[in-house]
Amino acid sequence: MEQFIIDGGRPLNGTVIPSGNKNAALPLLAATLLTDQPVVLHNVPHIRDVETMCHLLADLGVDVEDRGGHTVAFHAREVRKVALDPALSKEIRASVLLAGPMLARVGQLSLPPPGGDVIGRRRVDTHLLALQALGSQIDADGQFELRVPTVLKGADILLDEMSVTATENAVMAAVLARGQTIIRNAASEPHIQDLCNFLNQAGARISGVGTNTLVIEGVECLGGGEFTISPDYIEIGSFIGLGAVTFGEIRIKGVIPDQLRMIKMVFERLGVRMRFDGQDLVVASGQRLQVQDDAGGAVPKIEDMPWPGFPTDLMSIAIVVATQAAGTVLIHEKLFENRLYFVDRLIGMGARIILCDPHRAVIVGPSQLHGDRLESPDIRAGMALLIAALCAEGRSVIRNIGQIDRGYEQIEKKLQALGAAIERVRV
Repeated sequence: MEQFIIDGGRPLNGTVIPSGNKNAALPLLAATLLTDQPVVLHNVPHIRDVETMCHLLADLGVDVEDRGGHTVAFHAREVRKVALDPALSKEIRASVLLAGPMLARVGQLSLPPPGGDVIGRRRVDTHLLALQALGSQIDADGQFELRVPTVLKGADILLDEMSVTATENAVMAAVLARGQTIIRNAASEPHIQDLCNFLNQAGARISGVGTNTLVIEGVECLGGGEFTISPDYIEIGSFIGLGAVTFGEIRIKGVIPDQLRMIKMVFERLGVRMRFDGQDLVVASGQRLQVQDDAGGAVPKIEDMPWPGFPTDLMSIAIVVATQAAGTVLIHEKLFENRLYFVDRLIGMGARIILCDPHRAVIVGPSQLHGDRLESPDIRAGMALLIAALCAEGRSVIRNIGQIDRGYEQIEKKLQALGAAIERVRV
C-alpha cells in the first residue's frame, strides 16, 4: 500500500497543466465499442479508472494501444464476450457505461453490479428505464442481464433524474437505434458534450448538445476518427482551492473559461481572487479569504446542482477552502448522503465544522489546521484532505491514496513542481 507524507504550510507557486477530463474519458472509451473502425483519443488521463476501463475493453476483445503522450488507440473489430469481468467491474462505477454500447453493438450484456466511490446510494434505475424504453429487456438477479430481443428502436424518453451516466448510456444506445430518440431531462455537463461531439464526428446525428433535450436520429453505423478530450474542470477547480489556501500564485494552463463560470462564482463567494489570462486561469497570491454574506448579513449557502450549477465533485474542495475563510457558510450537498462524512477528518485537524445531517454542514472560519494521520475515503474527499494537509502546520500522512490516483494523474509530481513537500512512499 502507498501513502503520501506531506509537510504543510508552504506557499505553492508555479504553473500546472490539467489532465484530460476523467468523466469525459470514461464514456468516450466505452463509445469505441460502437464502431468496428479505429478510434484515436488524445489527452487521455493516466489514472486508475481509465486503466481499469481499458482492461474491461480489452477483455471484451477491443485492441487497446497506448501510443504515449496521452494518446490511446482503440479498435473494436469484433466483440468476443458479452459478460464483463466481475473483479474489474467492481473497481469502477463507470463499468455501467458499457451497457448502452454493448446493447447497440451486439444486443446483449451481463453486467455485474458497478463499483466506485462509497458516497451513498448510486442507483442504476435511470439507466435501466432508459434502455428498456429503447427496446432492451433486463433481468436483475445478483447481476444485470441485458438483451435486445429484436432491435433497438427510438423512443421519447423522460429521465426520472438528471443523471450524467444514464444520459450517456441512453445516447450511446440511441445513436444506432432505428428512428428518432428524444432524451428529455438530460444532463448536459461538459463531458456529455464531449461524448456527443465525438459521436457526431463519427457519423451520429445528435442535436441539442449542451441542452437538457437531446434529439438523436439513429444511423446504420458509425465510423472511426480522432478526438481530443477537454481539460478536466474538476481538477482545475481542485487547483483553484489549492492555490487559495496555500497563498502562492498558481497559473492553470489551457482552461475553457465557459466551463468555469459557476465554479469561479462560488469560490469568489469564499473570497478567492482569480482572473482569466487568455486560456489560462491565475489564482492570485496572498489570498485574504472572506466569506461574502448574503444580503442583510445572512449566512450564505453553497449547494451543488446539475450543470451549469456548482459540481458535486467540488463540494469537498469548497469545504476545505471555507475552513480558511473568515466568516460562516452553510454547505448543502444534495446528491450523495455520504459525501460529507469526511469532515470528521477536518475537525480532527482543527476545523470548526458542525455536521447538521448527512447533507448539510456549517463551517466557521478561519481555522488553523494541523497535520494528522488521514485516510482517503473517495476520490474527491481524498483530494480535499490532501489540500488540507498542504495548508496545515506540521506533517500529515494520507493512507489509501489509491482512491486519489483513480481521479488525479501523478498528483504528487504536479504538486512537487509547485513547491509542495510531498512524498509517495510504499508501506
